[in-house]
Amino acid sequence: MGFYEDMEKSLLEAIEMEKGNIPVTERMGMPAKTYYISENEKELVDGLIEIRKRENISQAELAKMTGNSQQAISRFEKKLHSPSLKLFSSIVNALGYELKIVKKPNVG
Repeated sequence: MGFYEDMEKSLLEAIEMEKGNIPVTERMGMPAKTYYISENEKELVDGLIEIRKRENISQAELAKMTGNSQQAISRFEKKLHSPSLKLFSSIVNALGYELKIVKKPNVG
């Protein structure tokens, strides 16, 4: 995905966040209002960082494996913004994992 496609996707996600269709939490201590998506995202990113390190794969190597820049991987790992599903999926794939959607058990 090129620069303009990334920007368009980011803007569309921002609109959905503004409408309340994507729940966000404000990140305190930032120079400007900054929001991030759910604690689950943090856990997922932390899990991928752990896998990368356990496999002794550098950020630069992961960047080559996914077709991204090392800076994009660094920003992803620092959780400076919500990653696109494409970036997240490419990292999961490169590390030899897959994503699955599993229905939650009924609660109540």
